[in-house]
Order: sequence, then C-alpha cells, then structure tokens
Amino acid sequence: KKYQYNEHLSNYLFLGVDKREVSDEEKNPGTAGQADSILLVSYDRVKNTVQCISIPRDTMTFIRTFSQEGVDLGKSKDHLNIQYAFGDGKDKSCNLMKEAVEGLLYGVPVRGYCALSMDGIPAAVEAVGQVELVVPDDTLVDVNPEFKKGNTVLLTKENTEQFVRYRDIEIRQSAMDRGNRQKVFVKAFVETAREKATQDEGLVTTIYEKLRPYMVTNIGNDIFVKLLQAKNESGEMFVDIPGETVNGTDFDEYHVNSDELYELVLRMFYKEVQED
Repeated sequence: KKYQYNEHLSNYLFLGVDKREVSDEEKNPGTAGQADSILLVSYDRVKNTVQCISIPRDTMTFIRTFSQEGVDLGKSKDHLNIQYAFGDGKDKSCNLMKEAVEGLLYGVPVRGYCALSMDGIPAAVEAVGQVELVVPDDTLVDVNPEFKKGNTVLLTKENTEQFVRYRDIEIRQSAMDRGNRQKVFVKAFVETAREKATQDEGLVTTIYEKLRPYMVTNIGNDIFVKLLQAKNESGEMFVDIPGETVNGTDFDEYHVNSDELYELVLRMFYKEVQED
C-alpha cells in the first residue's frame, strides 16, 4: 500500500520540564533540566480535531549529545527525556527535543513547541480556579491520604504540583505511574478550561499570559485557542506509544515496539493513496 502524509495536520510538542523557572542564564550541556512530561498534539485544521500521543520520558531513542564545551558528539541511543538537558534550557533545548521526537515518529513533522517549568503548573490551575478529577491509583496515598484511588479531589495551586510531579524514585517504573496521573490531570484541566471558556472568551489569553514567565514556546496564543476548541474525534484524548517497560542497569527504560509504532504513525498521520 502507498500512503501520503496528511497535510491538514499541524503537530505541536508540549513538554513539562523539571526545573523551577525559565532563566536567561546560559546553561551548559547536560544541565538544562529534563523533559519529564512529553506530549505530541496533532491538530487537524480542516476537521478541527485533535489527537495526542503520550511519550514516556524513559523512551529509548536516538538523541543528540554534546560535550561540556558544546562540541556536537552526534547521535546515540539514550533516554528521550535527557535530550532537553543538552540544550540551553530554552529554544535550543526545545528544538533538540523536536528533532528527537520527529526521529522517533519516523519523520512526522513538528511545527511548534511549548516547554513549561514546574512553577507553571499551579499557575495554570490558578488561572481556571480549580480542577476536579478522580484519582486513578494509590501511588500517592502514602504521601497524601486525600489522593486515594477513586477519590474525587479538587486540585488547586497548593496541591496540584504534588499530584502531577511526585514519584518515589526508589520504586522501579514509578515515572510511568506519574505519567498516568499527568494524563488524568491534563484531560481534566482541558475539560475545565473548555467549559469556562464558554463563559469567558478571554480565558485562554489569561492562561497564556499567566504562563508566559514559566514557558518557552514558539506557539502563538491563537493556536492555543484553536487547540482548546478542537474536539477529540475518537473520544479518547491520549494514544500511548506502544512498547514495554524494562528495568535498565542504572535507570528505568521504555522500549518501543517499532512495528506497532510504525502502524500507529500511518493511522494517525497518513492517508492511504488509492491507485487507479
């Protein structure tokens, strides 16, 4: 079969970075923070729909590394999340992540990016007031009994970071559990913002301005408005990268099933060409 890329799609990379704030200070390679949350949002400009691919931080793929002096050492297979660290903590880091994700997804083009630091999480929630969600598991119950599986909780600027960011690094694959909580949070946040935007047309602009000090992005406010207004055609907000968790020698790893990922890319980003 022959396939052609769907030119109606615009793809945007969203990153949650494990640092407190965006700094103008130049970072040395390897010190710019890591991308702990990685999400590719694909927007169909004709259908006005979105699909989202959730990519585990520990995905093993080819990334570009640099020496402390900034010398390009070429590409090698390593954890995707550390690709961000080899940049400057700003646009260079985002562009390196963009290149790595494009390579992982067999060349799917990424048009824009947005990296949000940790302090941006409570600021985002404050912008919409609070976010209600159902706790998906018991991975946080020992640190906060409120976050017991099945409980309906209200996240505010005070408790959101704990829900979204905490994990026990002594437990193998705890990053995957955290990633599942992050997806629950993102879904609830988007639904809350969509609902409130029906009464406040300027809400997205308000959120964008509140997050500006905490994010690095080349995506304009107008695109954020379109992404928020778009619908999920399948009814499911997230598609997971197919693969399996592996306990590496030193760190957790996520090994992609390349055949299944190839099929996923074809389904999401390409159209079959009907030959005469």
